[in-house]
Amino acid sequence: MKTEIVCFGEVLWDILPDKELPGGAPMNVAYHLQKMGHTTAMVTRIGTDAYGEQLLELMRGYGLNTAYVQRDEQAPTGKVLATITPAQEMAYDILFPAAWDFIAADLTWEAFLDAHPAYIIFGSLSSRHLVSREALKAMLRIPALRVLDVNLRPPHFTREHVDWLLQHADIVKINEHELAELSDWFGFSGDMEARIEQLQEKYLPRAIIVTLGAAGAVLYEDGGFHYEKGHRVTVVDTIGSGDALLAGYLHARHEGRGPAAAIRFGNALGALVAGKAGGCPPYEKEEVYALMKAV
Repeated sequence: MKTEIVCFGEVLWDILPDKELPGGAPMNVAYHLQKMGHTTAMVTRIGTDAYGEQLLELMRGYGLNTAYVQRDEQAPTGKVLATITPAQEMAYDILFPAAWDFIAADLTWEAFLDAHPAYIIFGSLSSRHLVSREALKAMLRIPALRVLDVNLRPPHFTREHVDWLLQHADIVKINEHELAELSDWFGFSGDMEARIEQLQEKYLPRAIIVTLGAAGAVLYEDGGFHYEKGHRVTVVDTIGSGDALLAGYLHARHEGRGPAAAIRFGNALGALVAGKAGGCPPYEKEEVYALMKAV
């Protein structure tokens, strides 16, 4: 079966104080796109430990193509340790090194040249290490729309590396705090719209999505802004809601919907996921449309 979408990067376990959840932005995005009916392949690396085996079984259960999931006999499967600070906020320690730091360029990726995937989706976190970064460079030589999920998690990025990633992105997803950080780096000024326009002028992506948390999201595409307000949902957790928003937008655009309709659908999917536990919860597409109608 032809692979429509390739998701490159980290798969891991979020080790929370009371539970362990599978995660990693690329896998979350892949999960939602697969649920929307797209054939999606994961390009990642896991350890030969029990955590890796569980992730592999989960990905297979999601229906993802796991033919490009590499195994590492030295590095462990990725983990993120979550703790509660004295201020009652969540703090995350993304353990380094992890197996996904060592994704290796693979000759079998040539199969994607024949498949002509619509999108290659990648994030800034997944290429924090030189080995996986070089693999990403090889991956980005495959003709497809390149979708960058900016994910600034100190100390796992550098300004120079993020600049390189932005140069190679056709679609950029970023949150409002990350936009502010990039604005400080590159001297963008003015209100949010002005800074988004300056980001577009510098790197020339086709579209920029800025997530605004509970306030919704804004899309800048084809020279116009499209705002979507947040939906009223009872939040269970916000894990993966931004990943769901991105997946929903890409799904709708791939179906031929316009920018405004695409961000509307993505915003609703992100809100729906915030009302459920974890980044890959069960749901039906009809639930997204019901939430859109409730506005």
